[in-house]
Amino acid sequence: MEQNRRIFGYTPGGAEVEELTLRDGALACQILTYGGAVRSLVVPGRDGNPVDVALGFGALEDYMSQDKYMGAVVGRYANRIGGARFTLNGMEYRLAANDGPNSLHGGRAGFDKQVWSVSELSKNRVTLSLDSPGGQEGYPGPLTVRVTYTLARGALSIGYWAGHTGDTVFNPSNHTYFNLSGHDSGGVEGQYIKLYASRYTPTRPGSIPTGEIAPVDGTPMDLRTAQPIGARIGDPFGQLTLAGGYDHNWVIDGWDRALRPAALAWSPETGISMEVSTTLPGVQFYTGNYLDGCPVGKGGAVYAARCGFCLETQFFPDTPNQPSFPSCVLRAGEDYNSRTVYRFGTLPDAGQL
Repeated sequence: MEQNRRIFGYTPGGAEVEELTLRDGALACQILTYGGAVRSLVVPGRDGNPVDVALGFGALEDYMSQDKYMGAVVGRYANRIGGARFTLNGMEYRLAANDGPNSLHGGRAGFDKQVWSVSELSKNRVTLSLDSPGGQEGYPGPLTVRVTYTLARGALSIGYWAGHTGDTVFNPSNHTYFNLSGHDSGGVEGQYIKLYASRYTPTRPGSIPTGEIAPVDGTPMDLRTAQPIGARIGDPFGQLTLAGGYDHNWVIDGWDRALRPAALAWSPETGISMEVSTTLPGVQFYTGNYLDGCPVGKGGAVYAARCGFCLETQFFPDTPNQPSFPSCVLRAGEDYNSRTVYRFGTLPDAGQL
């Protein structure tokens, strides 16, 4: 077995799960074949010392028992589909309802619970592959999926590809929880966030979009200027109250399917900055409001509420039921391609954001 791969564990059914380590200069990243999960992501802080900025667990059993989608590829459809059903080409498809009456992140056994195959591996790049049979979790058509992780030039890039022979809906994403002060450093409320988005999609109870695309002006959802995550998270604003904090989709300004900036985050403690760019139209900023109850993390770290934040690039939630949203339909014979880049650096103070 190559130096950058090792056996991480075995599923109850005997399937082997590997841990794959990518390196590029001072950066290192560990990817699991279980769920395609980012288990660690080590980048240098302002003092040059390595900092692991991704939450993760020490054992496969912990990944299998948790329900936080820790670091995983989520799909076929990231985020929620209202009523766990949608209509495509005049036919209704019923999905697994695993979030109240709704379907979340692909259902009860989505991509995050599959063992992926390694189809390509080098020092700084790995491609994982998965065949999703027709009808899996209720989705139409067989689907072949590839996710490529590349660590290069100070960034982790995640590329998604899929192909199939029948019409379907498709919306994969990555669910890494970031803490730019270190995965074991506690709450992220003092870290800064900036979103390149002047609109968002409000939700009703159950976190299903109302269908409105609303301006952020004059609300705590206005994160166009960098500010501490905790600055307004407790404001008496209906959307924040419903979600217990930030857990919403923002509409990226100027979306044209090219790689565009979506978000910028920064830690005053380590000086680490992370800029997120994507080819997708939306980004879900989630502040880990329900991280309580996790297994113990790497090195005995305790992950409580708001100990990490997610920036999930995506098509909008419930898009299959919202005709005014950008379409997530993948037609027969078409290939799906998207890319998200997490670029790391250091900044001396918040004035540079």
